[in-house]
Amino acid sequence: MKESDKLVGDLFAVHEDGDTFSVGWNFNPAFGGAGYAFEAATALFAHLFAARAARWFYASVEDHNTSSQRLCEKLGMHREGLLKEFVSFKKDDGGIPIYGNTIQ
Repeated sequence: MKESDKLVGDLFAVHEDGDTFSVGWNFNPAFGGAGYAFEAATALFAHLFAARAARWFYASVEDHNTSSQRLCEKLGMHREGLLKEFVSFKKDDGGIPIYGNTIQ
């Protein structure tokens, strides 16, 4: 954000195959509820539709990340499934990966 020199967030899109893109985002919780994520993701989707002939987007969202789940729903995405113990972003005190559930 220009006024505070704070990063509001970032988005990404990875071209998977044909007209399919994996999309995702990371937003600073301090700016939550202001509509920035929806505005940015809507612009990203519009760009991918227009410039890259996208037809299908999917996002992988941790089952406890309700903010991203709500954003996906607001963007018109729907749940396809739950991948149990799919990915690990952290380890326990012994260095063993802790796997979480992911919604697609």
